[in-house]
Amino acid sequence: MTGLIAPSSICLCILTFTSRVRPNLAYEVVIAGAGPVGLFLACELRLAGVSVLVLERMEDTRTPLKANFMGMRGLNLPSVEAFYRRGLLNAVRESALGWMDEGANKGIELRDTRQTGEPPAPRFAGHFAGIMLDGNKIDFSDQRFMLPGPSASGGIVSMQGMETLLADHAKELGVEVRLGAAVTDITQSDRGVAVHVGDETIQADWLVGCDGGRSTVRKCTGFEFPGTDPQLTGTIAMADFADPERLRPGWNITPNGMYVNGPLPGRISVVEFDGGAAARQNTLTLEALQTTLRHVSGTDVTLTALHLGTRYTDVARQATTYRKGRMLLAGDAAHVHSPFGGQGLNLGIGDAMNLGWKLASVIKGWTPESLLDTYTDERHPIAAWALEWTRAQVAILRPEPHARAMAAIVRDLIQTPSGATYFAQKIAGVWLRYNLPGDHPLIGCSAPDLEFEDGTRLGALLHDGTALLLNLNGGEKLGALGERWAGRVKYVSTKAKGSLGLTALFVRPDGFVAWAQEGEENVSDARVALIRWIGMPSGHSVPGA
Repeated sequence: MTGLIAPSSICLCILTFTSRVRPNLAYEVVIAGAGPVGLFLACELRLAGVSVLVLERMEDTRTPLKANFMGMRGLNLPSVEAFYRRGLLNAVRESALGWMDEGANKGIELRDTRQTGEPPAPRFAGHFAGIMLDGNKIDFSDQRFMLPGPSASGGIVSMQGMETLLADHAKELGVEVRLGAAVTDITQSDRGVAVHVGDETIQADWLVGCDGGRSTVRKCTGFEFPGTDPQLTGTIAMADFADPERLRPGWNITPNGMYVNGPLPGRISVVEFDGGAAARQNTLTLEALQTTLRHVSGTDVTLTALHLGTRYTDVARQATTYRKGRMLLAGDAAHVHSPFGGQGLNLGIGDAMNLGWKLASVIKGWTPESLLDTYTDERHPIAAWALEWTRAQVAILRPEPHARAMAAIVRDLIQTPSGATYFAQKIAGVWLRYNLPGDHPLIGCSAPDLEFEDGTRLGALLHDGTALLLNLNGGEKLGALGERWAGRVKYVSTKAKGSLGLTALFVRPDGFVAWAQEGEENVSDARVALIRWIGMPSGHSVPGA
């Protein structure tokens, strides 16, 4: 993605397997990239007491391109649950550009945080390739939407707001973040990774690349990154117009592409099918934006000033694996795609939530390194779906008759209650489930936010990042089992106001159900699940460690 500032030069590096002599510092984990994904992952690791250093190549990550409606992103339900389960949801809501609470089924009302006195934008329920979802047609009574508790919500946030919130949280947890520290080379050995930042060498047991679509870690390490080349250039800008009335408000699909006028005055987004040619230019000028906008809109609109601007393409690529030895990838470093559908930030937060506790468990010696293989197993299919979801939107946006015919069919489907509900469920992420061993239908699903007799909820018990073994029928066998994993598993025996027929539940630190039971106690299956995800109980050796 390019903006008004020329992109930084690409770093050439060579991956070798010999250790250098002059270690300056040593950490259990070094993370490249101080965006939301890198910071969220760092916080997850610190919850488990892991020493973490975050390296960020930029001297100052704050930029107008990430603030307010230039950097707006949608949070889906899995992301909201992740923030809720770590006690951050209230802070996220306070910094959000707009929010939809449980039962507010008419969409998200955006608010202008610039405090200009302008009226709020219309409510927003999502879109597919510019075809808008009518919140009044979505069946919110569908049980997949009926999530109890604070996590039954969603919102629009800014990238800058997310980074600020997570940076503050990371500081509170003792995460060390170094700005202006670009990774220039990587040396891996059997004992760890040497991360080279200029003339300095930093030793780490593990290195995680959260450094974006042009990831230095991915390139240096030789991860395969197959995918599809761009068909379009997208431009997002804040500009002044001499004749703004020439542009229709909202989303507009035209014979030459698509443009979006709003949600605030002066914010313009343009999609042109040029094979990504414009995105390869170093800078975005007023003249270039005006030419593109005139071509796509079919008007002779005149721009008088360009304040901010950035470009993107629909290139879609995904690493074949997210781990090579002691190096891992997360977020855009592992998968890139167009922003259509707003899945990028959500994918990255999900990666960090899935990886953090697993990597910490391996570092602590509780589980074998093979646990990290489940990170790719679980997260790779989710990103693969997102790439296909964005490719499908590009396909029906193409300015040619076959695409227009398919778009007309999708438009008809989206206007039906079942169609609107289907698209809303996909965008919201309520379909997400991991393929975990076990027969109970809840296994692999996000844990229901049960409310207990004392008024507390399941999500609040996960704030410290510890796994949860929940006894809902007062039996004694499960408690004796939980004691064997004391310090790694939080055992709670209580009654729930609505137990959904459950008598016991084992929830991983990321909030996903690994074992569930109805009826009489049967601790043998619970023990298998605990060993699989948390490791052998205290006093037993870790197989394969």
